[in-house]
Amino acid sequence: MKLKIKIFTTSLLVASSMMLTNCSLDIKNPNGPTDAQILSTRDGLITLSVGLRQNYSTTALSALVLTPGTTSREIKGITTFTNIIEIEAGGTALPTFNGNVLGVWSRMFRIMGMADDIIASAPGALASDAALKSGIVAHANLFKAMALGGLATSFEKLPLQTDKLGQAIYADRTEALKLAVKLLDEAVTMVSTTAPSAEFKTKVTGADFDLINTIQAYRARYNMMLGNFDAAIAAANAVDLSKKSSFVFSSQSQNPIYTATQISKDYAPRDNFGLPTALVDVDDKRLAFYLATPDVVVGGEKLKRLVGFFDAVDRPIPVYLPDEMRLIRAEANLRKATPDLVTALADINAVRTQASGDAFGVNAGLSAYAGAVTKDALLIEVYKQRCAELFMTGLRLEDSRRFGRPAPPASLIERTRNFYPYPDQERLTNPNTPTDPSI
Repeated sequence: MKLKIKIFTTSLLVASSMMLTNCSLDIKNPNGPTDAQILSTRDGLITLSVGLRQNYSTTALSALVLTPGTTSREIKGITTFTNIIEIEAGGTALPTFNGNVLGVWSRMFRIMGMADDIIASAPGALASDAALKSGIVAHANLFKAMALGGLATSFEKLPLQTDKLGQAIYADRTEALKLAVKLLDEAVTMVSTTAPSAEFKTKVTGADFDLINTIQAYRARYNMMLGNFDAAIAAANAVDLSKKSSFVFSSQSQNPIYTATQISKDYAPRDNFGLPTALVDVDDKRLAFYLATPDVVVGGEKLKRLVGFFDAVDRPIPVYLPDEMRLIRAEANLRKATPDLVTALADINAVRTQASGDAFGVNAGLSAYAGAVTKDALLIEVYKQRCAELFMTGLRLEDSRRFGRPAPPASLIERTRNFYPYPDQERLTNPNTPTDPSI
């Protein structure tokens, strides 16, 4: 067996902190500017901000989609590479030296390190341009929050800050989500107080990335994970569902899920979103949106060809999907101390019956919900809709835990791990690394 290790390089990496929690990945270029020079200049901060988002979209995003997606059985690892075989098998035998687990860990902390550098440097370097500073810092806050949230979906505990000395202190994943919400709340205040400048929008976000709606969408997501139901509903209501926010790719900066499923062919999606038949509506148009033939049988399982947002090297991937906001509202209304079944059902049906008009073309085209109108029954329906609507977004593992789905070690049918072990590279350099979860 071979251990598959992929190395991603971009020109930005020379200019960024490239920091894990405990070890530097910097490769110094003696002919290039120093980090201090980059972080102290307007152009340097603009370039680093663009690179932060590019680094997330081309490396961090794939780790969050592919590794937890395999664990939650959306996709299947189909190569002979050891790290993918280990993730596919999951269970108690998943080793602490697994390369995919390290990839989730290291790529998220790389994003955190880059964001931290921008957050620390922008207020001084951009003191004379409040509108550019507002956008740059809010953008960095967003990506640090996204990295924290990504880590919290995969690990029980994690450091909340990068530490160049290798002594990072761990906190419970709940504290990471709280910090993510705090960063996003601060970002809302920044952009509400001082609107980001036209220069920021032109040079940093461009036409495809909607900063303000993305911040609100992630506020809704992480407040929902924390059980802050009213805050989740308020943030979801603040998102304009007609707007799109996308990660864009090109032949040089390729869609990483396409490359993993169509070029290297390391993974393939499971039939029926990898769900038990009881959780799938056979008439759901999202099946054909995300999954295509020809079918292939591997290890007794029917696998499909991945389409949707993943069928070309330059296909954009949504930063979030608008109907996630409806499903967050539905779930929050069901989980409140006094459940609001009527309002929750209206949002569920808005997702189910949508036959056209979704900003990204993800339309279920189903009839209205006809089951029992009880809290428990509607929560199962919300989970069904999330699994279909949010397929391959990296959210299934978190959802599976939150909705109390069958769990290991008793069952490996819907997920093969609850949380990942901490990477050996982290444990060898940080004496504060906690005990690994049993499964």
